[in-house]
Amino acid sequence: MSGDPQADALANRQAWAEWAADYVEPGRRAWTGERAAGWGMWHQPESDLGVLGNAAGLDVLDYGCGTGYWSAWLTRAGARVTAFDNSPAQLATCRRFQEEFGVEFPTQLASAGLLDPAAFPDASFDLVLSEYAGLTWADPYRTIPECARLLRTGGRLVFLKIGVLLQVCWSIGAAATTEELQLDYHSLHRIEDPNDGSVAFDLPSGEWIRLFRENGLVVESLRELRPPTDAPPIRHTFVTLDWARKWPAEEIWTVRKA
Repeated sequence: MSGDPQADALANRQAWAEWAADYVEPGRRAWTGERAAGWGMWHQPESDLGVLGNAAGLDVLDYGCGTGYWSAWLTRAGARVTAFDNSPAQLATCRRFQEEFGVEFPTQLASAGLLDPAAFPDASFDLVLSEYAGLTWADPYRTIPECARLLRTGGRLVFLKIGVLLQVCWSIGAAATTEELQLDYHSLHRIEDPNDGSVAFDLPSGEWIRLFRENGLVVESLRELRPPTDAPPIRHTFVTLDWARKWPAEEIWTVRKA
C-alpha cells in the first residue's frame, strides 16, 4: 500500500480544485442525454461495447462520480444509484446538474479506499462503476478489497483506466506519450505527478488479477479499447488518435464477486 492514503486523497482533492472547471461543459453535454452513454476519452458507446448490460433495478455505486454523468445515465436507465467523489468542486457541479436536469440520486464527499462502513455497508451493491475515478486515484490494495466488501455475491465491478501500455510509455509529468517504454513495468504502483502533486495508481496486469482473486473476484473480461479511425478530436493532448489506434490507450475490466 501507499504510505499515507489520507495525504494522497488530499493531494488529489487539491489538484481537482484546479481541474474541475474544465469538466463543467463536457459534463453538461453528457448530462443532456443527447449523446448516448460512452466510455473513455473517445466516448466509445456503451451500446457498442455492452459492458454494463441492463442496469434497471440494480443498486449501483458510482465509485468517484465526478460531474455525475454516469450516475445520471444509470438513474435514467432505472438503476438505484449512490454516488461519491473526493472532490468538493466536482460534487458541486454534479449537484448543480441534478437540479438543472431534474435527475436525483444521493451524493457524498468521500475518498475511495477510505469509505466509512457505516455510510457504505457491506454487500450493498450489485454494480460498482469507476471511469477514471476511484480505481485510478486511490491505491488498489485498498480499493479492490473495499469494492469486494461493498458488492453482493454475483455483483460486478466495472472500471475503466489508462491502458497499461500507455502507462509505461508516458513519463511522469511529461506532456505526451511516446512510442518507447519509459517506466518500470514491474514497479508500477503509486505515480506522483511532479507538476501538480496529484497521485495516480496502476499495477501490472498480472498483479491486478492476483489482487482480484485474493479478494474473491473473478475476471469476466478485459476490453482493450481501440477508437475508430474517424473518432472526433479529444481535449486531451498527452495521447493521439494514431497512438491509440496502434496500442490500447484505455482498458475496461469487468470482475464478478464469486
